[in-house]
Amino acid sequence: MNSVLLRRLPKKQNVRPFAAVIGAIVAIVFTGSMLRAEEIGCLRGVNISGAEYGDAEGSFETAYIYPSAFTLDWAASRQMTAIRLPFLWERLQPELFGDLDATELARLQDTVRYANQRGLSVILDPHNYAAYRGRKIGTAGVPPIALADFWRRLSQHFAGNDKAIFGLMNEPAEIPSNVWFDASREALAAIRREGAENLVLVPGNMWTGASHWFEEQEGGSNAILFEHFSDPSDNFAFEFHQYMDADFSGTKSTCSRVEDAVSALKEVTEWLERTGSKGFLGEFGGTASPECLTGLMTMADYLNRHPSNWIGWTAWAAGEWWGDYPLSLQPVESIDKPQMRVLLPYLPSSGVSPQCAQ
Repeated sequence: MNSVLLRRLPKKQNVRPFAAVIGAIVAIVFTGSMLRAEEIGCLRGVNISGAEYGDAEGSFETAYIYPSAFTLDWAASRQMTAIRLPFLWERLQPELFGDLDATELARLQDTVRYANQRGLSVILDPHNYAAYRGRKIGTAGVPPIALADFWRRLSQHFAGNDKAIFGLMNEPAEIPSNVWFDASREALAAIRREGAENLVLVPGNMWTGASHWFEEQEGGSNAILFEHFSDPSDNFAFEFHQYMDADFSGTKSTCSRVEDAVSALKEVTEWLERTGSKGFLGEFGGTASPECLTGLMTMADYLNRHPSNWIGWTAWAAGEWWGDYPLSLQPVESIDKPQMRVLLPYLPSSGVSPQCAQ
């Protein structure tokens, strides 16, 4: 695999090769999901990586790809109800405050349509860490309203599609929390002004880690800033990420902090309950090591058992260009990875989650 493919994924790169272990094929009929934040609890699936790869000027199918029919078919056949789709802000909007690139927008729209035809909701995820061409939101040249302008333009093309979900930004980091708070509030307001009532996922600062939610940082903690966050359409949830390795980064081959990761989810759940909010776990993952497999099961089970607080989850990560990346969930010739096999019972229609039944 060409190293340029991981250039836009600093948290997930430089991991050691890991041998794939085969699993079993499961094909069960998709059951669908409701998409208002106060009602749903069944958005469950995977991130499908590829459209965020490479540099913004990289060529399609050379520097980056979108999910293939094979991968979307696999996701649907495994009872998933949602995929999270990372892509690059700069590639879709080459100039700040400028028009969206028509060719790239068409690729994105096609992918959403193909996924929707298979019963999959799509979480649109500008995978930029609160930056545009390397410059953080709030620094010279990238004012917070730039993100609002981007979402104003993009939301027009998906308004009214209940299976298109707007994830405002992947893992804001290295930015004052109050700056990110203002940017997220402006982006949500811009979406609603366009008449788009779609479900919106709002991340916090510091990689939106559940383990960092209460941490004091420049500009304030996520827990304090977002306690009174509001939406005129009342159709949003907070997006969290949580890994289980030593520094919660998702870059290690071991999962030494499963208990700490689960404790972080429990603490955030109490905050969601107290504030009357909903949560969504946009990223969690691990290798096929025994402790990681146990951790994946434990986290999925915990989230499924708290549907009044959590509307769902997407594990990290499938994608056809991952190669021997040890956290990869991409099947090999339709054979599931061990991580996917342990997650299958926690997907809708499995019987483990009766609230998902239609």
